[in-house]
Amino acid sequence: MVKNGIDRILSYSHLFQGKRIGLITTPTGITSEFISTIQILHDNFKLTALFSPEHGVRGDQAAGAMVETYTDPLTGVPVYSLYRQDSKRMTADMLDKVDMVVYDIQDVGVRYYTFIYTMLYALEDCAKAGKELVVLDRVNPLDGLTVEGNVLKPGYESFIGNYPLSVRYGLTAGEVANMVNEQKGWNAKLHVIPCEGWERNMLFPQTGQIWVHPSLGIPRFETALVYAGTCLFEGTNLSEGRGTTFPFEIIGAPFIDAERLADEMNHRGLPGVRFRPVYFKPTTSKFQGELCAGVQIYVTDPLSYRSVETGVTLMYTMKRNYEEFSYLPPVKEGSRPFIDLLCGDKLYREEVGLMEMLEKFREESRDFAREKQRYHLYG
Repeated sequence: MVKNGIDRILSYSHLFQGKRIGLITTPTGITSEFISTIQILHDNFKLTALFSPEHGVRGDQAAGAMVETYTDPLTGVPVYSLYRQDSKRMTADMLDKVDMVVYDIQDVGVRYYTFIYTMLYALEDCAKAGKELVVLDRVNPLDGLTVEGNVLKPGYESFIGNYPLSVRYGLTAGEVANMVNEQKGWNAKLHVIPCEGWERNMLFPQTGQIWVHPSLGIPRFETALVYAGTCLFEGTNLSEGRGTTFPFEIIGAPFIDAERLADEMNHRGLPGVRFRPVYFKPTTSKFQGELCAGVQIYVTDPLSYRSVETGVTLMYTMKRNYEEFSYLPPVKEGSRPFIDLLCGDKLYREEVGLMEMLEKFREESRDFAREKQRYHLYG
């Protein structure tokens, strides 16, 4: 079985001895024996602070809910919020309480997912404060080779995309940290404790690890696999399946003709995927309590499946066939529409043809794939 960085931490004890340690983590921060990283650091080293990203260090906060400062009831260690209304950054007061910050969260390998920016913000803040940052690396569940989608453009930065990564970037969190640290010239005191036994062509089921959902919206590996494409629907007036047992795997709305849509998508012959007509009533989020129709996405071959191209094709098919389709307005006055932040560009709202757009995405992803190889830690 593949080992993550936390499984190897005691071999790197010299990094932690005698230092006040702050930990950024979530419920995915566990060893292969299901012992939490919080407990490992608390029992073996000097854990003086916990830093909470979205959802909280114990996973008890809802998506998007602001996290307050509190005391962890199991360890008595203070928990400081990195998901506040006014900032997602570490403050000088927080950093004064530690000599080193440790990061251990399972990433999903997709640019929209916020935990990677929690890590990179912390890396920049530690660099400025002269503090060390240690990444306990974890596998990329979507493999370390497949790269998809466009690269985020300047002026479209947000907490769902803050660095010029492709949508599906084929790097581990530790590799992303190394790449951004060098490219931004932060010169942070960065250490990556690498995985053992992971190969770049491995998808998560091949690692022998047990899936622990990194957030409520990603309950299964299959969800993570489609998420790179279907998260785009969060920027539209269609349901992305939140409030169902298959978030991001079910897409629809009350005005969709399920059979027609499934038939059209299946006739496109997209690799590694089939579509089934489906009806559902979300219990939360868009169309709560309303009967929706749409499609459920079934990945039949994870190796050939291309999540971004599938999601974009599905969105454009619905946009073309239904005049009720629309992109959501900006969340607040003066900000960009959410679909632009997801895209990292304004392409989806421009009258660009589907095939032209996909070819542009392929070109950008090929360039990114070549660039990222310099930062590979694993063969």
